[in-house]
Amino acid sequence: MTELPAYSVAQCFGPAPKQQFKFDRHYLLYSVSGGLRLEAEGTIWSQPPARAALIRADKPIEISLPVKIECRSVLFAKAFVPAPPNVLSVFEMTPLARELVLECAQWGETECNLSSYAQGLFGTLASVIWKLSEKPSRLSMPAPTSAAVRRVLDRTEQSLANPPTFEELAALVAMSPRTLARKLSDELGMTWRQCLQKLRIIGAVEALSQTDLPVTEIAFAQGYQSLSAFNSAFRELTGKTPSAYRASFNASP
Repeated sequence: MTELPAYSVAQCFGPAPKQQFKFDRHYLLYSVSGGLRLEAEGTIWSQPPARAALIRADKPIEISLPVKIECRSVLFAKAFVPAPPNVLSVFEMTPLARELVLECAQWGETECNLSSYAQGLFGTLASVIWKLSEKPSRLSMPAPTSAAVRRVLDRTEQSLANPPTFEELAALVAMSPRTLARKLSDELGMTWRQCLQKLRIIGAVEALSQTDLPVTEIAFAQGYQSLSAFNSAFRELTGKTPSAYRASFNASP
C-alpha cells in the first residue's frame, strides 16, 4: 500500500504523567481544549489551547498531560515535506492556519489515497505551519541538566504563591546560595528571580485555560500582590492582557 502523504486525526488524551514519545511522521499537534507540557532539546514548553506544536519525526520528546486534552493532529510523511527546522516548536496559530487544519480534517488515516486537491491543501498547511514554527512561543523554560536544579525549580513551582527563600532552596540541595546561583546561571541562563517570574506567568496561563477562576484570584494564587503588577508581567511575556489571552483559547476549530 502506498504511504499517505499526510492525514488528519482527532484525538483525546490524558491526564497522564510525563512519558517519552517518538513519531515516525512529522507531527502537528493542535490543542482544541486542555493543555500539555512538552520537553525536547533542553526546553520545556507549555502549550495552552488554540496553540500548536510541530514535532520532528524520529526524535524523542517528553509529554506530560496535567489535564485531559482534545486535539486535532496532522501527520506528514517524511518524503512529503521537509524536516522541521527544530525537533520541537510550540507557537501561536493564525486564522489561516486554523482554517487549513479544519479543512484538512476530512482526510483521515483510513484514506486509500489523496486527490491532488487534498495533497495541495496539506502541502499549503505544511508551508504555513513550518513558517509559524520559526517564531516559537515564549511560554517555555530551559530544562535543567542536573537533579539539583530540577529539584529547585520543582519546589519553586509547587509554591508560587509563597515561595521558599533562596537560602532555603540552597539548603534543600545542600549548596551555598552562591554555588546555587552560579549553577542556575550555568544551566538556565537565568537568575532564580527570573525563573520565579516566568513560572508564575506560565502557571497563570495554564490556570486561565484550565479553570474559570477570576483573573484577580489567579494573580494572587501565583504570588502577585497587586493586579497591576500581574497584568504588567503577563503582558510583557505574552503580549496580551490575561483576559484577552483567555479569550484567545476559543479560537479553535
